[in-house]
Amino acid sequence: MKKRCLFFLGVLCSSGYYSCMKQAVHSPDADLLTEANARYRPADCDCITEEGSTIYDPTCLVSPQAHGKLDTIKKGFSFTEGPAVDKRGNVFFTDQPNDKIYRWDAGTGNITLFLQGTGRSNGMAFDKQGNLIACADMHGELWSIDRQGHHKVLAKNYNGKLLNGPNDVWINPVTGGMYITDPIFPRDYWDNNDPRKQGWPPTHSEQAATGKGGYVYYLAPGSKHLVRVVTEGMGWDADGWPNGIVGTPDGKKLYVNKWKDDNLGGTWVFDIKPNGTLTNMKKFIDMGGDGMSMDERGNIYISNSLGVTAFDKKGKRIFNVPTNGATNNVFAGQNNKLLFITGAVDRVTSLKMNVEGVEKFPLNR
Repeated sequence: MKKRCLFFLGVLCSSGYYSCMKQAVHSPDADLLTEANARYRPADCDCITEEGSTIYDPTCLVSPQAHGKLDTIKKGFSFTEGPAVDKRGNVFFTDQPNDKIYRWDAGTGNITLFLQGTGRSNGMAFDKQGNLIACADMHGELWSIDRQGHHKVLAKNYNGKLLNGPNDVWINPVTGGMYITDPIFPRDYWDNNDPRKQGWPPTHSEQAATGKGGYVYYLAPGSKHLVRVVTEGMGWDADGWPNGIVGTPDGKKLYVNKWKDDNLGGTWVFDIKPNGTLTNMKKFIDMGGDGMSMDERGNIYISNSLGVTAFDKKGKRIFNVPTNGATNNVFAGQNNKLLFITGAVDRVTSLKMNVEGVEKFPLNR
């Protein structure tokens, strides 16, 4: 898996199928950037010379074969999210308002329906066994979906209380442990007797005595019990919307961002301890947003209303591709050098890159 939240006009979240964050992504106001985030506007680019290109790429991350522009793979969806790359470079992504998961074939480029009835899945990732791990926020659950589309629930509560609605997931490639973000974005498809049901902005959560109760959780391999890995004691402010999440391929660092309607929710970096818990929380950059990915150089790619923006390990902005709003992104394709983007929200798009992603498990695993 933004930015005006003018969608509660009698109906929660506009048509009510997706979060405030998601709805506002394609608002016409999204490109009216404030002075605070104007620094993230695309600038003159050193590498892309095609006339009219708006891509910012001073370190030449984009392949010359891209010709300085984004490719539209397919339009006609309601709200695309959750791109997950499998071992062959294919991408599975969600259309949350329609409760569907689609599959993009890396060889043919075709898109086919994989599953109808997904628990309103949002963010997703593949585990080493080839199961699709999905944040199913209909009942606040984390699902494991096999190749035939059958699912089992891995987690559905923390200390016996409903999760807000799992939003995104990252799987540690070394240990197989799973990390999920759990913001509260009220949905109109929640039952009226659901204790999470409320208007906008949300004011309560099952996970907090007051406020939004936005935390990050860890599920150890083989465990049925979530562990809360961000706390107020380490400086975490739970009265916000933790959203995108990605980690390093050595399994040692985790990045988590927060959604906010000015794109400045912030992104934090943590050290991952051997038992899966987190320590050494540090502010990485001021920009936050939605789903994230990482390339082989350790650059972090953040999706939000500005498109997809990348930062190097030191937090310097080194890339931007405007998309009229993006909800998520992942590296995919047969060579693992295709930046697959869910966004604008009615479509999926792509950009050929010079760098590979790090989220695809090798075929020999």
